[in-house]
Amino acid sequence: MTTAVTISDRAARRIGEILKGEGSGAMLRISVEGGGCSGFQYKFDIDRARTDDDLVIEQDNAVVLVDSASQPFLAGSQVDFVDDLIGASFRVNNPNATASCGCGTSFSV
Repeated sequence: MTTAVTISDRAARRIGEILKGEGSGAMLRISVEGGGCSGFQYKFDIDRARTDDDLVIEQDNAVVLVDSASQPFLAGSQVDFVDDLIGASFRVNNPNATASCGCGTSFSV
């Protein structure tokens, strides 16, 4: 299994748009926390500080950080951005998730 986390072109464009509005030095931090209806949930935050053990993904104008504790849960995942009839959101396509809830932000391994 790959340890890389990738960002789709659509997600990179949307992240770049969001970060542009946040000012200089803004980055998107994706993390995994305990909780949600399936055991774990994804969290998306704007951050201005990176740590030495962060995974840093840079694509176009998007800068995404993943902390070391979340990296094993996200290994091999792709972050995508979807805009469909039910709304626009980031979606994590995670090969490690054995189950997820309907909202798409909660999963189990």
